[in-house]
Amino acid sequence: MVALGVFLAVARYRNPFNLRELPKRLGIDIQQEANGVTYSHALGAHSQFKIHASRVVQLKSGHAMLHDVMIELYGEDGSRLDRIEGDEFEYDQKQNIATAAGPVQITMMRPGVAPAIAPKAKASVVSKDKGIAKPLAAAAETAESGEIHIKTSGLTFDYKSGMTTTSQHVDFSMTQGSGSSLGATYDSQKGTLVLDHAVELTTRRGDDTVQIHAQHAEFERDSRQCVLSVAAADYRGGEATAGAAKILFREDGSAVRLDATDGFTLATATGGHLAAPMGSMDFDQHNQPRHGHLEGGVRMDSINGNRQIHGASPTAALEFTAKGLLRLVHLERGVAFNSQEQSTTVANRKNGAELVRVSRAWRSPMADLDFRDAGQGRVEPAAIHGTGGVVVTGESQRGSGPAVPSSMMADAVDGAFGSASAPASELTAITGVGHAAIEETTATGARQTATGDRLDAHFNTAASNAAKSTTGAGLGGSQIQSAMLDGHVTLTQTPAPKSGGQPEATMRATAGRAVYEGTGEWLHLTVNPRVEDGALQLSAVKIDVSQQSGDALAHGDVKATWLNAARSTQPAAGNAGMALGGQGPAHAIAQEAQLRRSSGQIVFTGHARLWQQTNSISGPVIVLDREKKSLASQSTDPAEPVRVILLSTGTLEPAASSPGKEGAARPNTPSVVRVRGGELVYSDIDRKAVMVGGALGTVVAETATATSVSNRVDLYLLPAGTHAGAGPGQRQPPLGQVDRMIASDRVSISSMGRRGTGEQLTYTAKTGEYVLTGTAAAPPRMTDPVRGNVTGEALIFNSRDDSVSIEGGGRQTRTETTVRQGENGSEPQK
Repeated sequence: MVALGVFLAVARYRNPFNLRELPKRLGIDIQQEANGVTYSHALGAHSQFKIHASRVVQLKSGHAMLHDVMIELYGEDGSRLDRIEGDEFEYDQKQNIATAAGPVQITMMRPGVAPAIAPKAKASVVSKDKGIAKPLAAAAETAESGEIHIKTSGLTFDYKSGMTTTSQHVDFSMTQGSGSSLGATYDSQKGTLVLDHAVELTTRRGDDTVQIHAQHAEFERDSRQCVLSVAAADYRGGEATAGAAKILFREDGSAVRLDATDGFTLATATGGHLAAPMGSMDFDQHNQPRHGHLEGGVRMDSINGNRQIHGASPTAALEFTAKGLLRLVHLERGVAFNSQEQSTTVANRKNGAELVRVSRAWRSPMADLDFRDAGQGRVEPAAIHGTGGVVVTGESQRGSGPAVPSSMMADAVDGAFGSASAPASELTAITGVGHAAIEETTATGARQTATGDRLDAHFNTAASNAAKSTTGAGLGGSQIQSAMLDGHVTLTQTPAPKSGGQPEATMRATAGRAVYEGTGEWLHLTVNPRVEDGALQLSAVKIDVSQQSGDALAHGDVKATWLNAARSTQPAAGNAGMALGGQGPAHAIAQEAQLRRSSGQIVFTGHARLWQQTNSISGPVIVLDREKKSLASQSTDPAEPVRVILLSTGTLEPAASSPGKEGAARPNTPSVVRVRGGELVYSDIDRKAVMVGGALGTVVAETATATSVSNRVDLYLLPAGTHAGAGPGQRQPPLGQVDRMIASDRVSISSMGRRGTGEQLTYTAKTGEYVLTGTAAAPPRMTDPVRGNVTGEALIFNSRDDSVSIEGGGRQTRTETTVRQGENGSEPQK
């Protein structure tokens, strides 16, 4: 629209149609020259003209014919010298109408050079370095570089009304370009020029050609305003249109301001389209736009290949560079952008090509769009800045798969658009500050939300998604290539609902920083990360959380705690606490941990240890199954076997004395049971732990009074809620105590200097007895350094009074044998 000012710059020359006024009477101030006639006449107080004619013919009808006519018009201050030339003019003295019988040429000089003969001419307006004594011919020569030439025909001038009109074709020619119109009217009294219709102009703006079209144009000389109807400007593949436009000019003819109403549109060479009911534009002295304002509902659209962008805002303020290129668009009172893009994936052996659809939306109360020079007079978006609460949403879909939504938000957001290495006009990265958040939903329905103080994110483009293998990770359609949240990060993750199943608990995590990796769809939590999953609380140096599965991987200095399940308000499916036979919180430490939400398992590795109250388990690996309420541990390193420490039950009353040993009895108080081996399986439902030798070969079980070695040990804990040995008024023992222990498969036991062997050893914590049994072919055997060797169907060790009972032959025998050395070294007597 700026180029319209060039066309209407004819106003700077005070309109050529001023020069067509002819004297009311040809007899006024006539000076007869030898070779022609010259008429001089003053036009008001501001100008004068001279008419030169080589010959004048007076007709009987009252008309006069002037031949070889040249009319010269001088401004009062000497600011112009304009000429009208024609072969023949006819003047009707009765009607006071002068008509050009043929073609007319009008030459207008550039303002600012005053001819020496101009009245009231001043040196300051003649030239910066030359005086006013310059001849007229020299002044015309100086102005030649800025002359405008106009050609038309059928020109008439009505002296009574001051109207100059033509219905013929009008051509304009100037240094900047050329133009035309069909029909023109000039009111010399009001100083109004009207170009009837078919207004055309071809001009140049810098190195570019601009085509101007308008149905109608009106120019007011005194106010230097031009009004255009249905105007359009075509330039380098783009177009600007306005239903009605008003242009204000400076004295030198350059445009000052453009006001467009009744619809203003702007189409760019790159497929962009901008529209508003009304708008305005301010220009510099070189007709380059500097500022603009659109209002009434601004619409922005762009179609470029497979990408479509649509935007809307009630108002828009435009800023331009010194070269007239769009630099900034300020939008406010509710900004919305939407983009859609389609691409096709690369086919491989397993999968054919698929259609990938990516959409994205921007919402903010205010936004600033920065543009960069794309070369050849084009611009493209470079950055966007939104304030007042920005929400960026997206949705991706691959083939016939489900749509995968995502969103990002913050109080203020800075976004960057693609450059040479990425598609222009496509948002590729954002930075958000204040109440930042990321929300994503996977193709399976799992939902993940992360919040923090600051957000930095980079997006996948549709083209980059399409270029990936269809079997690659992260192909659920995630638009986020990578993202980072800083400061007070909180993550919540809700698993996808299972058909017919109970809803799972929402996992919650906190950290100082979260880094999102879109390729594998992992969120890496650092700076004191902590995870809460139902009854579980987990912390580590770094925790990785999978968006797809909800699994978590903890690295370095792992600490875990299970709270009392009865106190949790989470749904039961995610509330399964971990118990090691006891009650209250359970704890675990390790170097690494894996939280597998799909299976309900947690795997601790690297010097793992788990304990609850006085019970504990340690080993290289500990696997917990929260749904089955079980755990397992395994080791292949003799230096780090699986270890179990459990509290055994015991009566709190003094035990009965054994015969002949009055006063030797001692209380059977709770003691510690220690077991180590290669593999352990514990079920809290069965209240049973099984330890086998595995890769380490044997299992060692230790109590306060005995140590056994075998290939397997079964530990039975008291049933839940059972308080063994507690009578009325007695102290309740802790839960999780060992009720009995069974060692089997090649058992050996050492107790108080005795050593026994057999196939099975049963320890009962309540009585403190060890029962060693064997087979018929290999009965149990005990070796006592004092009493000698003892065998029988079963050998019973009583830890409370150090006695041994032997069962055999259908009867029970209690034996206390003293072995003496025979005389002179003879065999001992039995």
